[in-house]
Amino acid sequence: MFEDNKKIQWVWLILLLLTPIILWILPAGFFDESEVIICPSRLFFSIECFGCGMTRAVMHMHHLEISEAVYYNTGVLVIFPALVFVWGLWVYRAARRLSLI
Repeated sequence: MFEDNKKIQWVWLILLLLTPIILWILPAGFFDESEVIICPSRLFFSIECFGCGMTRAVMHMHHLEISEAVYYNTGVLVIFPALVFVWGLWVYRAARRLSLI
């Protein structure tokens, strides 16, 4: 059972490390042309919420296209650094659990 937990921790760490790489490989405008509306506020009431455009904004910020990111959602200036911090914390904790640090 201990060995299964260690395998899960390795998979978690690998997925954490691959996520920014995969997002970097995808083009910055990957989510820009989506026709699918998943925001309940826009879907049911045709009103944009505070989170509308955040996925596109984060993707552009990840590619260092700051003006494009701010165009889609100005909240990205707070959310993106918070996401990077949480991601770093998760990587640190996963590495510590595996005794890599």
